[in-house]
Amino acid sequence: MTVSTPPTKDAYDLILDAIDQGIYGPRDRLVEAELAERFGVSRTPIREALQRLETQSMLSRDGRSLVVASLDHNQLAELYAVRSALEGLAARLAAKHATTEEVRVLYDLIAADRGIVSDPRKLSRANRRFHGQIHLASHNRYLVQQLEMVHRSMALLATTSLAVDGRGSEALDEHEAIVKAIEAGDEDAAEAALKAHISHAYETRLKVDAGGL
Repeated sequence: MTVSTPPTKDAYDLILDAIDQGIYGPRDRLVEAELAERFGVSRTPIREALQRLETQSMLSRDGRSLVVASLDHNQLAELYAVRSALEGLAARLAAKHATTEEVRVLYDLIAADRGIVSDPRKLSRANRRFHGQIHLASHNRYLVQQLEMVHRSMALLATTSLAVDGRGSEALDEHEAIVKAIEAGDEDAAEAALKAHISHAYETRLKVDAGGL
C-alpha cells in the first residue's frame, strides 16, 4: 500500500525519517522496490538516496544487500564523545545568545514532555526536539549542521536509554537544569549541565548493553 507523504520531502529524507521512527532498525534490509512502493516514488530517487546513505555510513553492505547500519562498542563511544563536545558547545552558546522566547519554548517542551514520560518512544522523539531547540538557540548554523549529523547517527541505536525505568523523569530534571543555566546566562554551568546529561545517558546505555538494567 502506498503511503501518502508530503511533496516537500525527497526520497533521502523519507528513508531517514523511517529509520529515525524505528520503522527500519539496525540490520534491517532495505529493498529498492519495496521502498519505492512504500513512499510512492520511482526507483531512481530511491537508488540515489540509498547510495547517499551508504556513503554517510547510515547503511552498510551485507553481501549484495544494503542494511541499516549498527554501531559497535567503539563506535558508540566515539559517537557519545563527539555528541558531548558539540552539545556542550551548543548549550554554552545558547546561554550567551538565546532569546527570552527561546528559553520559554524550552521550558514549555519540558512541561509537555512530563506528560509522556511513561511512553519511551514518544519521549525519545520529544527529547530530540528539545535538543534541537537548544541547537537552534546557539545561533550558530555550522554547529547546528554538525549536530544534525550526530543525531542522525543516534537513529542507528536499536533502543532508547529513556526506556530504562526512572530514566525518563531523571532526564527531564536534567533538561530543566540545563535550561535554568541557559536562562541565567551562565555559559559554564550550561555546558557542564548538558555534558553531565549526555554522560548519564551514555552510562545508562552501557549498562543496558551489558545486561545490567
